[in-house]
Amino acid sequence: MEHYSFWSVLPPLIAIIIAIKTRQVFISLLVGTWFGVLVTNEWNIILSIFGTISVFVNVFSDAGNTRIIIFSLLVGVLISLIQKSGGVRGFNNSISSLLSNYESKHRSDPKKIVQLMAVASGMFLFIETNISVLTTGTLFRPIFDKLKISREKLAYLVDSTCAPSCVLVPFNAWGAFIIGLLALQNLDNPLSLLLLSIPFNFYALLTILFLLWIIISGKDFGAMKFAELRVLKTGKLLNDGSTPSISNDLISENLSDNIDPKIKSMLIPIITTVLFMPIVLFYTGFAEIDVHSFHSTKELIFESLKNSSGSTSVLVSVIIGISSGMLYYTRKKIFKPFDYNEIFMKGMSGMLPLALLMVFAFAIGDTANKLGTGIYLAEVSQNFITPQLLPAILFLTSAIISFSTGTSWGTFAIMIAIGIPMAQSLDANLSLSIASVLSGGVFGDHCSPISDTTIVSSMASATDHIDHVKTQLPYALFTGTISLFLFLLFGYFI
Repeated sequence: MEHYSFWSVLPPLIAIIIAIKTRQVFISLLVGTWFGVLVTNEWNIILSIFGTISVFVNVFSDAGNTRIIIFSLLVGVLISLIQKSGGVRGFNNSISSLLSNYESKHRSDPKKIVQLMAVASGMFLFIETNISVLTTGTLFRPIFDKLKISREKLAYLVDSTCAPSCVLVPFNAWGAFIIGLLALQNLDNPLSLLLLSIPFNFYALLTILFLLWIIISGKDFGAMKFAELRVLKTGKLLNDGSTPSISNDLISENLSDNIDPKIKSMLIPIITTVLFMPIVLFYTGFAEIDVHSFHSTKELIFESLKNSSGSTSVLVSVIIGISSGMLYYTRKKIFKPFDYNEIFMKGMSGMLPLALLMVFAFAIGDTANKLGTGIYLAEVSQNFITPQLLPAILFLTSAIISFSTGTSWGTFAIMIAIGIPMAQSLDANLSLSIASVLSGGVFGDHCSPISDTTIVSSMASATDHIDHVKTQLPYALFTGTISLFLFLLFGYFI
């Protein structure tokens, strides 16, 4: 059986409802996973209990999952290193000085500048979503707190910057994955098709333009407006009424007297990590192919990207970044060799909740795949498709699958395999069809409370996860609705 009919949709739906009602993400993911295993085990409660345990254990049987979990722990090490070395304080001092100069010259509120800088930072780290979210959220959180900008706004900015920027740049882990999926459909030039699809990737483009408009105009609406008013009127950074102290935050780590806080201590390991990601991405694919079988550099690059491993590239790159930082800190006598053990342990311990959440997210995603959630939803949508409606339907279906499963990549894998043959058989525009799948996957991911990127954004911004979902949802629905209209329009005219 390829799917379990409407039962395929219930487990992720149950997880979403529980997450919204209880604000307990771990419990919601656990119950959703258990219910899915219960369905696959024909309602045998005893087998479903043992089966659920196996699902969580089997998360680590996938090398890609394991690499991503280890990567998230090592990002904690990277953050701990730049924190202890004075890099974060140096960054904060530089930003504070820049803002002071801006205020004195322009006599205006620096909030807009800081938010624009956060967006620029997230877009610069376009190689991988998690490192974009974690780095931007962690670095800008204390600055947002100081300026009394809600943490919900920070979570929205980092979440709505990372995936759209990553999906618009083909030369990263996302691009390699999508090119590989397109290549499986026996298309002549998948890279060219992906490049041609970028102008039609309406949701990703509109999301970035819309958040820039929100920042510049200051015209928040919905739950985000109330969050911003709460901070402005009461100073409470969180919706539960608590007011986190900046002294407990990242910038205020007690530094040794011999440490001179400099932004260079932060930039060296981070920039090294970002620069090595495309290099390692190309190498992982290059090592898998026969170099002598290609007649042009273009073919060689394409095949290398198609066979590359995104999870390997981010893991190796962050290790290189950490190593470069350690060499710099040791040479500058900021740390002694034996200091790194404590820094590593503290950094990884800070990321344990995130790593555990990723395990839970992978578990429910795997369960949804076994249930055939995506296949069922895709089959249902096939009954009312015409060539003109195809892009809009692919967008909506991808959004529903991504929302239900919490994974845009899983959605791409399902919908590209279904959507491309449909587009070819209906003689629809391939680039527009590809863009509609990519847009829908990111849109559903932004709306889903069980998405790993949404969860990571909440944790990096240190805000309540459900508050992040509620404040981001109206913005995502607004741009998603416009995107749907554009796919309908272009479906009839292209």
